[in-house]
Amino acid sequence: MKIFVCIKQVPNTEAKIVLNDNKSAINTDNIKWIVNPYDEYAIEEALLLKAKVTGSTVTVVSMGPKKRVTDAVRTALAMGADDGIIIDSPEDQDMFTTALALAKTIQSEDDSSVIFAGKLAIDDNGAGLPQALAEYLNIPHVTVISEFSQDGDKFIVQRETESGSTKTYEVNGPCVLSTNKGLNTPRYASLPGIMKAKKKPIKEVEFSSLGIEASSSKLTYSNFSLPPEKPATKLIDGEPESQVQQLVDLLKNEAKVL
Repeated sequence: MKIFVCIKQVPNTEAKIVLNDNKSAINTDNIKWIVNPYDEYAIEEALLLKAKVTGSTVTVVSMGPKKRVTDAVRTALAMGADDGIIIDSPEDQDMFTTALALAKTIQSEDDSSVIFAGKLAIDDNGAGLPQALAEYLNIPHVTVISEFSQDGDKFIVQRETESGSTKTYEVNGPCVLSTNKGLNTPRYASLPGIMKAKKKPIKEVEFSSLGIEASSSKLTYSNFSLPPEKPATKLIDGEPESQVQQLVDLLKNEAKVL
């Protein structure tokens, strides 16, 4: 069984975000990058499936500036994936172009049985790539899966709906499945895994070789703004009765919530 996992590298959640000069994106200088957390569930589920099906392999695919994306792929290899593919491209590609590039790359490999991806990226909250990827590949997909199992040639998955209920689907492979938090507990990369990852193969694909027009991007961004800074915390001194009076006065006259 050929298992693919599509991953993205995103800024660390503790990174200090600064906008670029034209406010169309963030300034990526001095940003520490990590594997998108929802993609970690995709990697783990792929590894669990590999352990159950003899002869299976897990290939991780990622797109972006080669130097940066290599770190994300190496992390997945250290977790246990067999090999990786890097699509070296500028970082300003939109979701549709990225999905098309991933689809063309996966199609050029051996036939896939299942493709995992995280349900969304935490940097831009984009959640449409798995669906677009499935559309370009002309295969079925199920999003936001919280349970996964295999029954012969079928995959049985559960997904959570917006109302909080769950639905069960039977999907024939090949298919695209996007993973949600709670599906599993992603493993840490062990020291032996990190050492082995250095020797695992990573194939490099130039974005320009995929025959995708630069004008294929459908999304542009502008006028980003950072949220306003929170006001300084006020500490109220004095006896409890005095503190209550001061608090009520602040809530009425300053915060105006009473």
